This record gives sequence, structure tokens and C-alpha cells, in this order.
Amino acid sequence: MRLLPGAALVLGASLLCGTTGAPPLPYGTLDPGVGARLPGFAAELAQRPPLTGVGAWTPLAEAEAWRRLSTAPNPQRQAVRWDYARSLIAAERGPEALGVLEVMRQDDPDLGMVDAWRLAHGAALTQLGRSEDAMAELDMPGLRANPEACLWRLRALAQEGLAEQALAQLDCAGPALASPRGAPFVLAAARAGVEGGAPDKALHWLSWLPDREPAANLLRARAQQALGHADEARLRFARVVQSGDPVERMDARLSKLEGDVARGAIRPGAALKEVDAIRYSWRGDGIEERALRLSYRLADARGDLSGTLSAGAALVRFHDVADLGPEFLPGLRAKLTAALDPARKLPLDKAAGLYWDYRDLAPNGAEGDLMASQLAARLQQAGLYERAADLLSYQLTQRAGDLARGPLSARVAGLYILAGRPGRALRTLRETDDPGLPDAMIAERKRVEAAALTQVGRADEALAVLQDLPGTSALQAEILWQRRDWARYAAFSAGALPKGRVLDPVAQAQVLRHAISQAMLGREDALSGLHARYAGAFKGLSSAPVFEMLTGTAGAVDPGKLAQAMAAIPSASPAGDFADLLEAGKK
Repeated sequence: MRLLPGAALVLGASLLCGTTGAPPLPYGTLDPGVGARLPGFAAELAQRPPLTGVGAWTPLAEAEAWRRLSTAPNPQRQAVRWDYARSLIAAERGPEALGVLEVMRQDDPDLGMVDAWRLAHGAALTQLGRSEDAMAELDMPGLRANPEACLWRLRALAQEGLAEQALAQLDCAGPALASPRGAPFVLAAARAGVEGGAPDKALHWLSWLPDREPAANLLRARAQQALGHADEARLRFARVVQSGDPVERMDARLSKLEGDVARGAIRPGAALKEVDAIRYSWRGDGIEERALRLSYRLADARGDLSGTLSAGAALVRFHDVADLGPEFLPGLRAKLTAALDPARKLPLDKAAGLYWDYRDLAPNGAEGDLMASQLAARLQQAGLYERAADLLSYQLTQRAGDLARGPLSARVAGLYILAGRPGRALRTLRETDDPGLPDAMIAERKRVEAAALTQVGRADEALAVLQDLPGTSALQAEILWQRRDWARYAAFSAGALPKGRVLDPVAQAQVLRHAISQAMLGREDALSGLHARYAGAFKGLSSAPVFEMLTGTAGAVDPGKLAQAMAAIPSASPAGDFADLLEAGKK
């Protein structure tokens, strides 16, 4: 009677380790304080003939194996373990075999230098699916020309989908494949043959397996298809669909479609519809990758940009595209760049959606920065400030270099303010804070920060941020004007009054604002002084009546006239774009 795996492991732990006082250490670890606890077997094993063919892995009856383990004296225990490990490998019980082999090495570290032990260790790792570790064990000088080791290397490489490298092992592994081997070896060799350009050899090896075996029939169909035998392949695929497991059935469906596309037996539109159905019903593993590659080729051939980008992006994000060639990713980026070229005049909503869906494919460096900046400018011009900010925020956090991060962070924060999201603007500035930025960049960030602080009702903090920055008097005055803090505004704006005799709209606004602040404070002397200084300059201007109303008549100004005067002030602000940020929350 065969023990259940769990019971076998529990019993095995006590039997395998029963000769030592310490339990086995974790895999790959040797206790530096303990020498060989059961020495001698490494030398004996190294002197034995090499492991070759099916006879290298002699199966043992379960009961006999456990009887021998439980009764073996210490001097023979390693030999009994060795027989048991090879029996487990013969039964495709790699995880258990790996445990036995590691216990052996713990009791005699010299086994790690013996080719036979390393071959068995690599075989167990292959069965466990750890192909990379298996190759490290099997690619030792003493094993490179060993047919059995070559066969296990072929199997490990085939498991990783490295068909050409697997086939390169064929000459060396030939003697080990001269007679029928177990199904895992045959299937691995046949898969390598089908995918590596040797379908005739694959059919020869598959002849060793039963005609009704679904896994073998799948590879037979693919081999027949590669040889141009479409009818035979179609029948084999149909048999797999009838009898295979879900993976084999989907593989058969996709493989048949790949063959139909290759020989032009299906229209591109119908092929795309079929491969899309496969993609949306199957996720992960090599089947999805093959479906994506086929979808990419079909969509690209039809000039279907959306389909090409969708399949290409999925390949880049979730699969290894190294074997598609060094031009694949640059080519995919070039397609996105061409689609978003302003000269193409793609509608803004489509352009923004396309970029956002495939933003991780955008070119790196200056080219990618320009693409994002141009699209953000279009969104900003359309009044879509938050979408523009989100787009540039991704560029800021994921792609921008250190030098670009300073001005870009200020631009993103400014867009969030225009979108009515001053809190998000402050968070953006906080998350991108860098004392190492140049002074000009720090100053620009502080100006935007002051606008955001004003928007959230923290005007005093905004003024504190600006007070140490040179050339910010107009900005501070703008904050005070917005707050209607007339006394402080009058003090700030007095030093910035224009000195020339010609007043542009900004200069007119400066004088009129200063006059209103003085009128609100009831300072008639100051108003008279303004009239004497600027009456000539306002003569003939559309704002002259307002100036005259504020400064030309002594006595208290009528509140209604003040409101009228404020409404008549030219819209140009002395603070420029900063005023737009302050006004954003009111719109």
C-alpha cells in the first residue's frame, strides 16, 4: 500500500534523519560547525559508473523503500537514501526526492562535488519546475557530455520555452533518447522540436506515446501543421478539443488559428475576432502571450492602431518581449508618437484617452516630455485643467528627470489650483519637495504654493512664504487686494506705483486700485496727491472718468460709486498669472 504524501513526509523526516542528533538545515545551507556526519558515501558514489538511461532511476515499491530506510544501519543509510531518491525521481516525485538528496548532503557535504548526486539533484529541481536552478546543477564540467544530463537539460530548457537551446542538447542527449523514455521527456523533446524547427524529429519521438494521449496529439498536430499537413493537423487538433484538459483545448484552438493565419486560410478580420475571443477568455502563461503576439501582427498588418497598441502594451507589461527583437519596443513607441502628433489633429478627447491608456509606452527623455507637455497644453486650453494636471502628474512622478521635476511640479500644482483643487496642489508640492533645486525653481514653487495657501484660506501663511522672495511685492499686494485688506494693500502698492507718463492697462489698474484703497481708508490727502500726479496721464483714457470720480472731488466717496469704480478697473492685473490662480476658486 502506498502512503499518502503527507504521511510519507512525516514518516520520512524521522527515518531519513534518524541517525543524527540535529534536524536538517534549510535547503542549500550547511552547518559550519558540523563535519560529515555519515562520511564515505561521496567517494563510493563517485567511483560508481555514471547514471545512464532509464536504468539510472530504478523504481522501488513503496513498502520496500520504507522497510529499507527503517532498518538500514548507519554505514549503509546513505546508500539506501540514494536508492530511494532515484526511485522518487523515477516516479516524478521531484519535491520529495529533493528533500532526500538535501538530507544526504547535510550528512556528507562532499556529495555536492559528485557528478551523480548533482545529476539527481538537477533532475529533482527540473521536476519541481525550477529550471534555472536545475541548469546550474546540470551544467557542470563532468556532466556536460553525459547523455542523461543532456536529456535533463533539454527537458529543463523546454520547460522554460527555450526551444532552440533545448534542441542544441539533442546530439549529446541522443543516446539517452535512443529507446523510449517516460512521457515527460518525450513531450519536452517534442515541444522543443516543434518550436525549434525540427517537427519531423518531434513526430518520431511522439510515436512512443499512445495515439489517444491529448498532450501528445497537441504536439503531433503542431508538428503536422509545421510540415504543411493541414488536414492531419486539423484532425489532431479536433481530437485534443474533445479529450484534452482546459489548457490543452485552448492551446489547440490557438495553434490551429496560428496555422490558418500563416497559410492564409482565414480572413484577417475573422482571425482578429477569434484571437480576441481567446484573449478575453484566457489570462496568463504562454498561451496568452502567443495570442497577444498574433493579435499584434494582425492588427499591425491592417493598420489598426488601437488594436496594435492594445496588444503591444499587454505584451510589454506582462510578458518578456526580448525575443521579439530590439526594435519592437521602439517601434511601438513610434506608433504612439505618430498617433499623438499635433499635425495629425486627433480629437482632443481621443488623444488624451490614447495617451492615458498607454502612457507607460511614451518615449523616454525629452521626446516623452514634449509629448506630454503638448497634450497637457491642449487640455489646459480647453479648460480641462484637472485632466491636464493628472497627465503631467504621472510624468512628474514616474518619468521626469531631476532637472525637469522642479518646473514641472510648479506647473502641475498650478493646474490643480486652476481646477479648483488647491489641496491637491499643496500635496503635489509637498511630495516633490527637494532643497537641492535651483533657486529660480524654488521661487516659482513658492509662488504657486502661496496661491494655493490663499485659496484654502491661509493667506497669512501665503504672505509669509512670499516675504523673503525678491520681486514678490506685486504678488503680496494681489493677495491683500483679494482679501480687501485696504491698509496693508495701500502700504504695499504705494512703492509699486508707475513712474512714467504713459499708462498701459496694468499701470492704470495699479493706480486705480491704490486710489480705491485710499478712498476706503478715507485718506483725502493721498487721493488729492494721486490726482495731481496722474490726472494728465489719464486724460483721454477710457478709465479717466473712474479716476476722476475717485480723486477729483474732495470729501467722502459714495459707496455705490466705489463699487462702480471697482467694476470699471481694467482686468489686467499687476500680478499677472498669479492673479489668475487667486481668482480660480471664484470662477
